[in-house]
Amino acid sequence: MATVKSYSTTKGTRYKVRYMKPDGSQGSKSGFTNAESARDFASRIEVRKADGEYVDPRDGRTLVSELAPSWLAAKKSRLKPSAYVSLDSAWRTHVEPRWGNKPIAAIEISDVEEWIADLVTEVRDPADPEVVVKKAASATTTIRAHAVLAGILDRAVRDRKLVTNKARKIENLPRKRPKRKMYLTHEQVATMANAAGDKSALVLTLAYCGLRWGEAIGLRVCDLDLLRRRLIVSRNAVEVGATVMVGTTKSMKDRSIPVPRFLVEDLAALCEGKDRHDLVFPGTEGGFMRRPRQRSWFRTAAKAAGVPELTPHDLRHTAASLAVSAGAHVKAVQRMLGHASAAMTLDVYADLFDDDLDLVADALDRARRGAISA
Repeated sequence: MATVKSYSTTKGTRYKVRYMKPDGSQGSKSGFTNAESARDFASRIEVRKADGEYVDPRDGRTLVSELAPSWLAAKKSRLKPSAYVSLDSAWRTHVEPRWGNKPIAAIEISDVEEWIADLVTEVRDPADPEVVVKKAASATTTIRAHAVLAGILDRAVRDRKLVTNKARKIENLPRKRPKRKMYLTHEQVATMANAAGDKSALVLTLAYCGLRWGEAIGLRVCDLDLLRRRLIVSRNAVEVGATVMVGTTKSMKDRSIPVPRFLVEDLAALCEGKDRHDLVFPGTEGGFMRRPRQRSWFRTAAKAAGVPELTPHDLRHTAASLAVSAGAHVKAVQRMLGHASAAMTLDVYADLFDDDLDLVADALDRARRGAISA
């Protein structure tokens, strides 16, 4: 049991609490100005010990930088390389400079909120307002940086080094604004494919099969079963810095995708003379094709179709749009895109089903007229 003893100082009587830690060592806290507050602290210590929630105050002096390596290592073992690189970059760029040398118990809610506010604030040169001294971080960057700090402190709470994670209690995280989806028409896709030259089949595959960029450039000849008009998507080639890393698909599952008849001949032509393990859409040097940059064949082809701000992922959205407009069932669209559920497909592409709401209204109108006339 904890004990309370008084002692004399030049400022008067003070009280000290001694208690036994769960590991058998002795702990103490002094400086209480009255016996009541000392006994209250002693009682709380005993309750925490009994509930298994005791945290040694000395552990609160652990620096954030001391906990980060093990947290990052755990994330690296579970995440895809591209996802881990983003976390590691957020740690080195935004979290470590501000919090690396901070004791975990010294982090207050207001400190974290001030940090978030600083991240999202653009700073201009007072002498020349046209000059940006510090760019404002995007909502995505800010949310990721906060997730790194909060994740490290979550681990400290789990390991009984910290009582509570104050980074989880902030109220000023920015909200991400979803990018407006772009849907091309059949005519725009055709124009873009024609303008893409020898990459026309890639444009059509993205726009009608709904593959992600990394899934398309990772396709091998053996993944095509053109007699059955199917593509087997089993891997994803993602650029991580200057390297292309090949891993599983985003859903961690293979999926079979139907190929429209008009695309079969183009894909067959691309496979002629290739080994079964060769890439269907190789880059200029035979390796993986790089994601299109600002000035690229993709941008030129998109401009020809009248949509210069198009991205490869917008062609995936286009595939969903064209499938829905053709009358495809939502479950079929879900399987084509590799979503976890039809509900997810409906959430992501809710705007594509607006016409269904009109059908519901028309059906109710007919039902009401029939009931009243009867």
